[in-house]
Amino acid sequence: MSHDDPPGDDPNDPTSSDPFSGLPFAGDLFRAMGAAGPEGDHGRQIAMSVATGNRSEPNVDPMERIEWERLVRVAELQVADRTGLDVVRGHALTIEPVTRAAWASRSFDALRPLLGRLAETLNEGPAFDDVPMGLEDDPTAAWMQGLLASINPLIAGVMTGSLVGRLAVRSLGTYDLPIPRSDDSLLVVAPNVADFGSEWNLPADDLRLWVCLHEAVHHAVLGVPHVRSALTDLLTRHAGAFRNDPASLQELMDDLDLAPLQELMGGLGPMAGPEAMMQLQQVMLELQQAISPDLILGAVRSPEQEALLPRIEALVAVVIGYSDHFMDEIGGRLVTNYPMLTEALRRRRVQTDDADRFIEHILGLNLSQEQVDRGTAFVAGVVDRAGDDGLRRLWANERHLPTPNEVDAPGLWLARIDLDD
Repeated sequence: MSHDDPPGDDPNDPTSSDPFSGLPFAGDLFRAMGAAGPEGDHGRQIAMSVATGNRSEPNVDPMERIEWERLVRVAELQVADRTGLDVVRGHALTIEPVTRAAWASRSFDALRPLLGRLAETLNEGPAFDDVPMGLEDDPTAAWMQGLLASINPLIAGVMTGSLVGRLAVRSLGTYDLPIPRSDDSLLVVAPNVADFGSEWNLPADDLRLWVCLHEAVHHAVLGVPHVRSALTDLLTRHAGAFRNDPASLQELMDDLDLAPLQELMGGLGPMAGPEAMMQLQQVMLELQQAISPDLILGAVRSPEQEALLPRIEALVAVVIGYSDHFMDEIGGRLVTNYPMLTEALRRRRVQTDDADRFIEHILGLNLSQEQVDRGTAFVAGVVDRAGDDGLRRLWANERHLPTPNEVDAPGLWLARIDLDD
């Protein structure tokens, strides 16, 4: 198990005590069906469960909180001075080192509008209303259709909780994914930061200051009203544009051998014991391994999303390139081990596993090295031609946001905004 895995059962261990540990999303759904809790709270419970692996976490040391607050003051002042952006929104920026469970619970509320829309869209449509054509007389298909109809109210909350919980396992702070937030309180996942520092043998204060700079720069950029509005609108439209097309999904399933699942489901009753549930886990795991996440996304992605992706990728690439540029300026002066820290942390950003990459892609984000390099090249091109003053014009107003073509040709962007001004 890597340091990015939550404490608990190893999801790749077939002897795990959790029969659903190897089944992301599907396993979370089965756990939610058996979980106790008030109506509508399943998603939050799932987020916290996934984040912690159902294990208790120690509280964050109060002295660590004081140290984070000291360092974020430094980051806040430096970022405001170098970028000219408002890092705060009417009051002082605060930072809270929290446990994985606390980050999951707080982020569940912050991200619910976006992730909830995503989950609702994926669960809309005829896939949950009709038995697929040709399977009307198949008792297994009818059983599955009835099951899906009965648990459909849970699915949106569970999917949201599962996504947030998996983000909590890996995230260092609020802005590991460049998704705008409305809250002025930055959250850092203290155990994740500590684990990463230990793995790379990084000085604790240097690592904390690096994270504070990263959070403060992204908070400033994504807090610009028209930037926040533009990116939120693009991501929300992407989340709401998945097509739940049974025909496309049926094409994906045609090459799969569903006979073991049909046989197992035929004998699975309400009193099924642990052995039957373990068999179900094994069959589901084999099906999951046979289906590429990219194929799943391809089966539900719509033309509208394909049209939105270039605009999302362009804006995100520029946000990352801009943030990295000013972090390099500030961090190079303030952080003793800045080059080593930056190499480790930026490598971490793009070297994610399939599950993390799937979460990024389902949200419409592409944080590949190619996209990072694209944003870096745009910023370098602007600075070469117009210096940091030219770069600061990037967020002056909505008309200054670069188009996808301009991201690859910074000279064209500068020429256009000169004409606009």
